[in-house]
Parts: sequence; C-alpha cells; structure tokens
Amino acid sequence: MRWFQRIVCSIFCLVLLLLLSASTPKALTSAQHVHMLSWNASFDYTSWTFQALWVKLGHSAIGSPRYLQPASQVGAVREYLRLVEEIQQVENDIRLVYADPAIEDARAATSTQRAHLDELTRRYRAVAPFAEATLEMQVTEILQELDLTLGGQPMPWVLYHITPLPQNLVVSPRDQIRQETSYLLDPNLTTEQAEGIEARVDERMGVSSLVVPVGGIALYPTMVMRTTALGWLSDTIAHEWIHIYLAYQPLGWNYTTSPELRTMNETTASIAGNEIGRMLMERYYPELLQCYDPTRQLAAVESGPIGPGTFPPPFDFRAEMHKTRIHADELLAEDKIEEAESYLESRRQIFWARGYAIRKLNQAYFAFYGAYADSPGGPAGEDPVGPAVRELRVRSANLKDFLDQIGRMSSFEELQSALEQVE
Repeated sequence: MRWFQRIVCSIFCLVLLLLLSASTPKALTSAQHVHMLSWNASFDYTSWTFQALWVKLGHSAIGSPRYLQPASQVGAVREYLRLVEEIQQVENDIRLVYADPAIEDARAATSTQRAHLDELTRRYRAVAPFAEATLEMQVTEILQELDLTLGGQPMPWVLYHITPLPQNLVVSPRDQIRQETSYLLDPNLTTEQAEGIEARVDERMGVSSLVVPVGGIALYPTMVMRTTALGWLSDTIAHEWIHIYLAYQPLGWNYTTSPELRTMNETTASIAGNEIGRMLMERYYPELLQCYDPTRQLAAVESGPIGPGTFPPPFDFRAEMHKTRIHADELLAEDKIEEAESYLESRRQIFWARGYAIRKLNQAYFAFYGAYADSPGGPAGEDPVGPAVRELRVRSANLKDFLDQIGRMSSFEELQSALEQVE
C-alpha cells in the first residue's frame, strides 16, 4: 500500500501548494490601492446615473421647448441664468451673516433671505428643465450643421444634467508629472476631509495626490456643474458629449492606456467643445459673447474662488503656470524631488498673492490640468501632445474631418505620423 500512501501524500502536498499560492497576496494596482484608502468617500455614479435618467424622463413628460417660439426658448435660458445668479448671491449673503461674529442668532437674522432663497429655488426648479432641454436642442442643431450626426440625430443624443459634481482624486508619481490613476469622491466632501485623504494616500503610496473640482463628467446623461457663465456651460455640454462620441472609437477606448492618449482625448474634446460652444453663442446669445473668456474661466476652474478684490492685479495666469510647469519638470528630470516640491509651494504662494486661491500646487495638479492643452501655454508645459492635436485641427478641412481622423488613433505615434505625412 506504499504506492497508495505516496499518491495520498502527493495529493496532500499539491493541495497545500495550491492553498499557499492562493493565499499569497497579489500586488495591488494603484487604482485598487487608492480605492482601499478612500472607498468610504467614493461617489456612487451608478445610483446617480439611474436617478439622472429618471429626472430626464420626468423632464420630457412636462413638454419639449421645441414647441416654443425661439424667443421663448432663449428667454427660458436667460431666466435660468438670472435665477442662478440671484440664488448664488442670496446664498453668499446668508454665509456672510453666519460668519459675522457680531450676530448672535444667525438663523433669525437670515429668515428673510432664507424665505427668498426658498422662493428662488422653487422658480429655479420650474425653469431648469426647459433651460436644459433648450440647450440640448441648440447643441443638437449645431451638431447637425457640422454633420456630426447619424440620420440627422447625434449618437448618442445630447443629454446632460446640472448637478453637484463629484470631486476627483488625482494621483501622480512624485518623480514625474503623470496621472497614474484617479478616483471620484463625494460631491459634499469637505476641504478638511479632502486633505485627510490626500495625506493618507501620499503617506501610504509615496505619491503626489490632489482632490480637484471638475466642471463636467462624461457619464450619461453627462454631468455639468451649475454656473452663470453661459459660454463655459455651452462649451462643457459639447465637451462632455464629444467624450461620449469618441467612446465608440479607438481614441476613446484607449483613454486610460497612457498619459499621451488621455491628453489627446481631453484636448480634442476641449477644441471641439470650444468650437461648438462658440457657434451656439454666436447664433443664439450674441449679446453675451462679450462676457465669454475661456482663458479667464479656465483660470477660475483651476484655482478655485478668486481672492479678495473684484479683479486681481494684471497677471498672466497661463504664462506663469506654463513657466512653473517647465521648471518643475526640469527639477524632476534631475531627480530633485524635494526641491521641485518646495519650488511649487513657493509658486503657489505667488499665485495666491495675485488672487488665485490654489490650495495645493503639486505634481498631481499638473498631471490633471496639463491634459487640457487646447490653448498654448498653461499647465501642460512643454508636453508635445497638445500642440500636435492643435496642429492636426489646423490642417483638417473641418471639425468632422478632424474628429474622424483623430478618433481612429490609438497612440501618440499615430498622431505624429499623420502630421509627418501631411508635411
């Protein structure tokens, strides 16, 4: 029976080996590690998507603005913007009362403002569905004119929803500027909670992280933040739709494959979004074009609330940010990580003194904002990807040709090759 004992022993050893192998922990990916460190503050985008679709379905039941006269459609959007501006002003007035140490009973002192805010909110909820549907229809008409439709219908439909947006935890290595992963967090996350997550991720993973606000997210319906800046809103609605449009093509499939492809995606969406948004403004809201300044809007989104004073002193935000990125890259290339981080903090204080309330300026900051390279300069530094995408757009006959060509690409090398062939 010795042979039987040998078989049993062999089987036992094999099972033990399998058990030991199965129990050996595998190395976590960066995304998994970030999830473990911040899952309790994560954004539930599945629930949001179902809720947003339900809201949009409810909006469609109250009637389409298509049956309104064009003047009424535009009027609904203007009324929406006016209400948002007034709501924001009243909310700020209430915050100031609560912050005033001379006021003992802030709730009683704000009773009139809170009643007014309730009335404004009621009117906002009544007009917002028509404003959203009107802008969706107007973007659709521009897309039809640009031949970015199938049988006259954009695929997918232009569908967006104004909502509080999740915050985005961005992670970059410390020795180079590169987005390694990102993670969506609860929209209601406080600054204190955000800094706690950043500190935990930095310490446990040895990386540079930053929780950043975002203006839009390409879920479906796409998410867009509430704003009074119609030019920015139009651009963002189109920008997020372009991401959905590209999702059916190689460029969109490979969004997370490499930093270069992420920059190609974001720069393409920014270029197309800006063009579509400007066409929309010129056609439907020409009187508001004088207020449309994408560079100023970008600076505000990147830096957060502007500091004291109505306007900061003359200061070229993009040029200064461009210079900062270049020197940081040079220091990191020389493996001077601590020196680079000290330099970035000193630069942050300069931006702050000029009225740009940047909470933290680090590798993760540039890894995120540097991917939006539709304009020269800025946080992209000397990254060649953005200029190459812009050059392809210049050489393209129209926006559709540009999107069709770049949409088929799945590497930065393909973009470089396409530009070389045209020369």
